[in-house]
Amino acid sequence: MTRTHQDPTPSPWAPVPQSYSHKRNADETLLTSWRRTGPDSFLIRARWPEVHPFYTTRTAGIDPLLFGETIRQCLPTLSHAAYEVPLGHHLLWETYDYELATDDPAASCATPALTPASDRPHDAPHEIVLHAGCHDVTRRGTRASAATVRIRALQGDRLIGTATTRFSIQTPAVYRRLRGEYADIAHALERRLPPPTPLAAPEAGRSRPYDVVLSPTDIPGRHRLRVDTGHPVLFDHDVDHVPGMLLIDAARQAAHAASPVRPARAVGMTTRFSRYVEFDAPCWVETAPDPAAPDRLLVTARQHDRECFTASVALAAEPAASAPLPLDRCGAA
Repeated sequence: MTRTHQDPTPSPWAPVPQSYSHKRNADETLLTSWRRTGPDSFLIRARWPEVHPFYTTRTAGIDPLLFGETIRQCLPTLSHAAYEVPLGHHLLWETYDYELATDDPAASCATPALTPASDRPHDAPHEIVLHAGCHDVTRRGTRASAATVRIRALQGDRLIGTATTRFSIQTPAVYRRLRGEYADIAHALERRLPPPTPLAAPEAGRSRPYDVVLSPTDIPGRHRLRVDTGHPVLFDHDVDHVPGMLLIDAARQAAHAASPVRPARAVGMTTRFSRYVEFDAPCWVETAPDPAAPDRLLVTARQHDRECFTASVALAAEPAASAPLPLDRCGAA
């Protein structure tokens, strides 16, 4: 039963239907179950793959893209399950900010128990519990039309990352009016440019050229966005614009290319989505020191000389790729 925002009663755990994740491939659905704990607070369980062709799962650190995709799937899930948003409505990402927690085992051991024992997965090092709180929720009638979501992600008692994101929701009719001719997916795909030559995979922090979303240019600190709509993870299904997760990966790859330390991991990012990136024109990705944060890099994506996306990226050296420490264990690796 769908509960309204006025009902504070906690609910039992319920499965997350695949359709709620907005992923066509069931293997890419990360969320497994959810429950309400208050009027606008929730617990969501996720299971991360032990091995994945795109996300990095065999290193000592958390893959920021796997973390980001988990957060992204929470948004449609909560919209449909808790806020009466019908399937077929469009979610528009406005901001996404995250910070991955320290990998210091001593710090992890000092973290107090944050999840009731009955809600924690048992003997499952790849299972995550996300504590989600929705704020500044606006509604049209009974359904939500926008919300800010703050999330803490834990494995057992260990905090592994936090995120804050703002998104809005449009009906299909409003979305078509806003997007005009670009709302036609088939037409948008017909006008797509062929993907240019990828940047060398090690420069982008990738092991396969197929996963590189940047192309080199002759200008230092400038790349062309590389959009391959045949990529099975970034383009799980046909869409009419460049997905937000591809832009986040572009920011991560651009920061890695500019970093003097390699391999490096994007342990924090503050992003702003200001307009859609289309398939029919080049998009340029520029990297420079962030004037507001000297320890970060500022990545900006522009198309038709208009700013579409910005990300302030914090990097840290990638932990050694040895046998990973299970997320629910404390001790030396």
